[in-house]
Amino acid sequence: MNVENYVSPAPGSDAERERYADLKGRGRKLFGGDWQFVRGVPAMKFLPEEGPPEIAFAGRSNVGKSSLINALTATKGLARTSNTPGRTQELNFFTPDAEFEDGLPPIALVDMPGYGFAKAPKDAVDAWTKLIFSYLRGRTTLKRVYVLIDARHGVKKNDEEVFDLLDKAAVSYQLVLTKADKIKPPALVKLQAETLEKIAKRAAAFPFIVSTSSEKGHGVDDLKGQILYAIEN
Repeated sequence: MNVENYVSPAPGSDAERERYADLKGRGRKLFGGDWQFVRGVPAMKFLPEEGPPEIAFAGRSNVGKSSLINALTATKGLARTSNTPGRTQELNFFTPDAEFEDGLPPIALVDMPGYGFAKAPKDAVDAWTKLIFSYLRGRTTLKRVYVLIDARHGVKKNDEEVFDLLDKAAVSYQLVLTKADKIKPPALVKLQAETLEKIAKRAAAFPFIVSTSSEKGHGVDDLKGQILYAIEN
C-alpha cells in the first residue's frame, strides 16, 4: 500500500471534494513564490509590528517543524534544521519576497521553539516556554497554530498541555502528523482516528487532521490548502 493514499483523506461529497481541490490549488499558489527569513525573536519586545496574518508551528523538539516549513515553501535551508533537539530557540518569522497576485492574502509563517526538551538548561527552557506562551496569548494577527505530532509517537502529555493552553486562550489550532511515511498505512489510519478522537471535545481545535512527510512531500499540498482556509475564515 502507498502511504500517500492515506495521508489526508479528502471529504466525501462531490461538492466537498471540489472545494478541497480548489483550496489545494490556491494553496500551491500561496506558497509558490520565493520566501525570506525576516527575523528571530528571542523576547516579546523584539516582535515585529503586527501586519499580515500569521500561521505558527508548534511541537515537541525534533518533531520536524523547520523541515515542514522548508517543504511548504520549497526553499531548502529557509528554516534551519538540526538533528539536535532544542536548536530553535527563538520565534523565527518568514514571509514571501514579493506581494501576492491573483487575490491571494498576505501571510507570515512563525517557527516556534520546540517544547519538551529535557536536556537544555532549565533557565533556557523556562525562557522559551515563557516566550511561546506570551506569543500565543497576545498576538492578535495569529490566525492558527499548527501543532505538529510525530506519527511514530502520537500525542504526548506535553502536547496535551499545549492543547489546554490554546483552548484557554481561544487560539485556533490544528494538528499535523509529521513523518507519516515512517509508519505503515494501516497504523497511520488508526492514528488519525485516535488523534481526532483526542481533540473532539476541545473548543479551539479544528477537527481535521493533516498527515505529512516533509521528506517525501506527502500531504504538503493538503496543508497548504488548510493554511489558506485558516487565513480566509
